[in-house]
Amino acid sequence: MNIVIIAGLVITLLTGVPVLMQILKHHPKGLIILFFAEMWERFSYYGMRGILIFFLTQHFLFDDAAASATYGSYTSLVYLLPLLGGIMADRYIGTRKAIAFGAVLLVAGHGMMAFEGSPATETLTYAGAQYEVVSEGRGAAREVGIMIDGQRYDFTPAEGGGLALTDLPADASLPQVLAEGSYELEQTVDQNGVNVFYLAISLIIMGVGFLKPNISTIVGQLYQQGDPRRDSGFTLYYYGINLGAFWAAVLCGLLGQTVGWWAGFGLAGVGMALGLVVFVLGKPLLQGNGEPPNPELIKRPLLGPINREWLIYISAILGVGIVWFMVQRNALVGTVLSISTLLSLALIAWIIAFVCKTWVQRQRMMLAVVLIFGAVVFFTLFEQAGTSLNLFADRNVDLTITPVAMQFLGITIGTPAQLAEAGITPSGFWIDATITAAQVQSFNAGFILIFAPIFAAMWAWLASRKMDPNPTMKFGLGLLQVGLGFLVVVWAAGSGMVNSAFQMPLIILALLYMLHTTGELFLSPVGLSEITKLSLPSVVSFMMAVWFLASSIAQFVGGRIAGLMGTETVGGQVLDPQGALATSLDGFGKLGWWGVGIGVGFILISFLIKGWSHGANDPDNHPGPTLTDRGQEDGNVARPGASTAG
Repeated sequence: MNIVIIAGLVITLLTGVPVLMQILKHHPKGLIILFFAEMWERFSYYGMRGILIFFLTQHFLFDDAAASATYGSYTSLVYLLPLLGGIMADRYIGTRKAIAFGAVLLVAGHGMMAFEGSPATETLTYAGAQYEVVSEGRGAAREVGIMIDGQRYDFTPAEGGGLALTDLPADASLPQVLAEGSYELEQTVDQNGVNVFYLAISLIIMGVGFLKPNISTIVGQLYQQGDPRRDSGFTLYYYGINLGAFWAAVLCGLLGQTVGWWAGFGLAGVGMALGLVVFVLGKPLLQGNGEPPNPELIKRPLLGPINREWLIYISAILGVGIVWFMVQRNALVGTVLSISTLLSLALIAWIIAFVCKTWVQRQRMMLAVVLIFGAVVFFTLFEQAGTSLNLFADRNVDLTITPVAMQFLGITIGTPAQLAEAGITPSGFWIDATITAAQVQSFNAGFILIFAPIFAAMWAWLASRKMDPNPTMKFGLGLLQVGLGFLVVVWAAGSGMVNSAFQMPLIILALLYMLHTTGELFLSPVGLSEITKLSLPSVVSFMMAVWFLASSIAQFVGGRIAGLMGTETVGGQVLDPQGALATSLDGFGKLGWWGVGIGVGFILISFLIKGWSHGANDPDNHPGPTLTDRGQEDGNVARPGASTAG
């Protein structure tokens, strides 16, 4: 039994059973349907996301920059398309139909991801002769060598650049050292496999666009205005989101890197299929919520025999082709985001100057812009998890949990290598202490499950004593922590916590993720809720669109930054682990100090602009909880029946 699975079961039982009992005893029955549907949707998304960068670098042999750019394009569009899905649901097909349609696209996309295609191959050419680069395995078990005269030889970086072949005989057809520039590496890629991959993630992007913004809306619709259960209902639903993300990293990460990419991606698809089944079968429990605002309108023929509802579905499927074109062109995605950003900033400036009628309205809008900027910075750093931090875990982190094989209460614990070294042959039940790099992604969601109730109690305690920090202060503290997370790794390396294989202890990466998670709990639950409170009522929808745009920009920029921290690989394996470590630490140091610096800046200006909200966060001035784009609720809600002050 894998040790991460055992730990996950313990955490889930301790935290999940009370949550499930609360839902069944005290909440509308529809909540359990939405809880499991969204849990499985997040399982599918984070399961695929956790192994995506490894699939690109090890299966298709993308270099780090290209893989990070593709990842950035994908996640950027994932955060951008919900704008379209939300509009279609609100105006035409309703949230229930939008969710079901999005789920169907997601099942198709994840199912297609299980088709790996042929792995890319690499050929080394030297003095006109070609030599095959061979690879076997995935993740930490991956081995790469060069076939020379019918024999496989390992390689290391040569002094001064190039390749040094290990144990190469004197009469071999290649010299032992290949100077930099004396050889060429050429890849052969299964283009059909690559095209299927891009089509799969395009379906996923469109599917998330229809599902993500709408499922939380139905949660709110299950409760009447003023229902005191509404706050806790959103909190329980939020638990389901993180439970899905946690198990996705644990299971899909394990299967993807030990069994095969098809297994990890396929399990993510199975998860989404289960979510769709739960949602469809649970329709009666939704109490008629989420239906189209005007059922007759969408059934009326609009284009020949095609009615408006089917025209939306057909247009979305055709739109997958546009997404397929864009996701392969990172520069195009960047151009679209840049133009959108400039237009949005210009429109916000116009709103502040001419639409706002009072100084109170102008200051609230300006505060919203400050918070959006902070969110871009935070999530640019935070979302390194799927790219540079994932690759760092794979290449420069010692992923062993136990130092040596051991026995505890008669149970053998250790990795297969540790057991072999100790001469132990386990019989019956034993605990495999192996953790894959992709499973490290479970740390964030696991810490959320542990810390979220603590933070909720802390905010309530502070609010009761009128000590609750203002939003800008919370953003600053969140930025400070995400920056410190990176600096902890840098400081640990400088303190000699690097072994002879240029790897750092797993505990250091765990500490990074803990700081990133506590930073997230300071910042993320506040974000979108603040936008809805600070914006003019007439432009709330636009400002929420800008918030999603900010998240999309963060994903794109984060992918570009991760590409700059890339290192040279041969056959998908790092050529120089020492150089890779140095490059990562240099990048983490810069990200860390930027995060800390901007965080300190936010803390300082919070004392100057704390009055800009003009009471928007007072209990009487806003109505009940709203979920952020990450599924988290506002931590400052008080009375759901209160009206929003102008």
